[in-house]
Order: sequence, then C-alpha cells, then structure tokens
Amino acid sequence: MTVLANRSRVREAILGPVGLTGAVDALRAGFVAPRDDLPAAVRARTNLPGDAGTATALLPGVVPGVPAYTVKTNAKFPQAQPALRGVVCLHALDDGELLMIGDSAELTAWRTGLAAALGTHTLARADASRVAIVGAGVQAWITLAGLTALRHVDALAVCDLVPLRAERFAARAARRYGMPVTVVPDAVAAVRAADITVLATWSTRPLLERGQVPGGHHLTSLGADEPGKVELSAGVLRRSVVVVDDAQLVGRTGALGNVGMLPGDAHADLGQVLAGVRTGRTSPDQTTVYAPIGLPWQDLALSWPVYHAVGADAPRFDLLA
Repeated sequence: MTVLANRSRVREAILGPVGLTGAVDALRAGFVAPRDDLPAAVRARTNLPGDAGTATALLPGVVPGVPAYTVKTNAKFPQAQPALRGVVCLHALDDGELLMIGDSAELTAWRTGLAAALGTHTLARADASRVAIVGAGVQAWITLAGLTALRHVDALAVCDLVPLRAERFAARAARRYGMPVTVVPDAVAAVRAADITVLATWSTRPLLERGQVPGGHHLTSLGADEPGKVELSAGVLRRSVVVVDDAQLVGRTGALGNVGMLPGDAHADLGQVLAGVRTGRTSPDQTTVYAPIGLPWQDLALSWPVYHAVGADAPRFDLLA
C-alpha cells in the first residue's frame, strides 16, 4: 500500500519524530556517502507554455545504504503560493514498489533549507552569530530554523522586496526565537548588520557586488538555482571560497554559470568539506559562499525518514487496485 504524505504530514514528521537534527544528520550522511558506483543523476528542466512557469524532473534520488529511490517532478510558478507544485515518489529499490507519494513543495523546502543550514554552519566563522535574511519566504524560514538548531544566533536582520512580508517574517522570528530582529531596506544593509547572510530570492541581477561584502562574512545563495537567476556578482564569487553541492551543475545553470564562471571556479563541494577531503574556511578573514543547486539524492535523504515517521494513520491506497 502506498502512503500519501501531504504538506501537513511531511511537516509534522520533520518537526516531530524525525526532528530537525535528525533530518540534518540524514542529509549530512548523504553528503559524505561515496557516490562513485552510483548511476548518474538526471536533472531535466523546461519552460511551460507561455509565461506559466517551469517544470523540472530529478531522478533517481539514491543514497548508499537506503533501499529506496526517489523520482521528483516539480513545476515552479513564481506568483503562486507555494511557488513550487509537484510530487516526490518514493520507490522500493528492489522491485520499484511505490512506497510513498509526498508533497514536493514541503519536502523540497525542508531538504533545501536544512542542507543550506548545514552548509552555512560548516563554512561560517565559529563565532558568527548575527544572521541576515534576504528574501523573507518559506525557504529562508526553514534555513533559519535549521541554523538555530546548529549554532547560537543572537540577532537577525530581514529584508524583502515586499516590506510587509519582511515585517511579518521579523515579527514571527522575534516571537519564535526571542532575539532582536530588525527590518533593513536591502541586501547591502543586511550584510552590514550580520556575520552570515542567507539569500533566497527570485532575483535575476546581482544583489551584492564586490566591495559590498566584508572579509570574514559568509553568504548562502539559494535563489540562483535555474538559468537566469543571480544573487551574487562574479566579483563577489571570485574573491570568495565558493562551496557547492555539484560543481558541474552549478557551473552550468547555478550561481557560477549564471554569471559566466566555470565549474572549476568552485573550491569544493560540501560533501568533500564535511568528509575532510577538502578544506572549507581556513581563516576568519575569508569570505565564504555556499551556492547549492539541489540534487536528487537529497530528496531521498529526507523522504526516507519521513516515510517511516508518518505513522500507521496516514492515508494509503493500492496503486494496482
């Protein structure tokens, strides 16, 4: 029988039985797992007719030691709420049985946000405790939640193209975390108010240029995950230690490729840094950047514990009936 995990069930599983630290640990294990003998993952993207949006398929999501795989189909509609619509299908690895259909918007937001929190925590200075959010949406909220589970955060600055959205995010964060929260006008002001800046926007032009980011700062760029999307200029990236999740993908259609840089301009991928194969930050004066694009195995890393946590009362159906 196939489990149906809608948005609320996915969220309840992650905030309940799985837990934020459990979800981060699952993602960490996926980052450091050897991938040499695994099939190449496919990330296919196309525009939908007119100005409707884009469609993406990611497959197969495979993690060594997990007896399952995922196939994800998404559509992005920038003006919709949520902007991401689709499903993650979790299949048994031995015979392809469909174990779970999960809401893609929720699963993707959590795996992206918590992986971003892990990358941010790994690369930022150990004493960095002031965080700035550029783009006050769901993705930034989940990244903040993951980051507060990994390190002490004592101040927050928030900005958004829609001031009311930034104000609501700030008020919610102040209530949830009991820290001083300020609303700032733009990304430049956000960087000035923080040690760590998380950007999660739909921007198609650089929000930060060289000279606007001080040494020692950490930047996480989540918005540049498709062709044409840009948050950080080439000048910022070239003077930073840039860590990605997949250099080839990010160098083609991510933060590097979208500003004319190459896969080789990435210093390392996060799995290499977590495994100790490559260095991350080596000096408190360095500027570091985490610029992921999102990979199929991350869908499995989170879907597998969610599948086991949704409980016997989750709706089920027989696909072959």
